[in-house]
Amino acid sequence: MNYSEYFLYCVAVIVMIATPGPVMLLVASAGLQGGYKKAFQTIVGTNFASLILIVLSVCILKGILNVNAHWLDGIKILGCLYIAYIGFDILKEVMTQPTEQSLQLKAAQGGFKQGLIVGISNPKDIIFFASFFPQFVGITPHLNLSLIVLTLSWIVLDFATLSLVYLSFHRLSKSRWYKKLLALCGLILVVVAIYGIYSTFTA
Repeated sequence: MNYSEYFLYCVAVIVMIATPGPVMLLVASAGLQGGYKKAFQTIVGTNFASLILIVLSVCILKGILNVNAHWLDGIKILGCLYIAYIGFDILKEVMTQPTEQSLQLKAAQGGFKQGLIVGISNPKDIIFFASFFPQFVGITPHLNLSLIVLTLSWIVLDFATLSLVYLSFHRLSKSRWYKKLLALCGLILVVVAIYGIYSTFTA
């Protein structure tokens, strides 16, 4: 096994998951709204979405599936629109609620379903699994074994990293920055969505 390449893969996965994006922000805001139970359900949804993207990536890699680039662009655009919708709803809820005690983020409740939708349509994940993931299939001499190792590693690192993200945001939820933190999550989601649509049309 090529341990140096595997270590590079693990570092890349952690950095990608921890970098502010739709999935990370959804888990954080869902956790702020409903505690670790809701954050965990959201992580399960985003993780399952990643597994779907991994399977598609493997099928493309093995020549089983030929995906038209226009279809991928369409999925990315729809995903960006949905992410923007979540971001705008977070901002609307934050701005219309007068007090922190009455803040109710309906759009950021998270859960398995919302985590799955955001995860499957996240432009960052689509790009990762379509182009970056296949570059590490040489960590072992056997393709299938490499794919199993990479997939299992992704699942563990995804759960661990997003759980740490939730715990970090949970500490901040008890501070006076709570409302501003949620507003920042919403704003970043909108920016990510706009950039995703822009990059799709200009690519």
